[in-house]
Amino acid sequence: MGRLGPTEIILILVIVVLLFGAKKLPDMARSLGKSARILKSEAKAMKSESKTDEAAPADPPSDPLQKRTIQAAPGDVTSSRPVAEPTDRTTQR
Repeated sequence: MGRLGPTEIILILVIVVLLFGAKKLPDMARSLGKSARILKSEAKAMKSESKTDEAAPADPPSDPLQKRTIQAAPGDVTSSRPVAEPTDRTTQR
């Protein structure tokens, strides 16, 4: 009791195909895989970032107009773009 046999798994798969349609399942699986990869890379980046923070504090960039690249997601190069850092104009007159 409590175990799924091959008959129950096949029945569940048939119900899922009927509910979502066979055309949408590959897209859903692809987006689920992409989300899992993004989550994994973000977790890895957070771990390495916390190790780096413990080793030495980060210095702010010396050039305030230095351009850097912001990416929407790790590995997603299609949406990355260079941006100029904003300057603080409240102290300049």
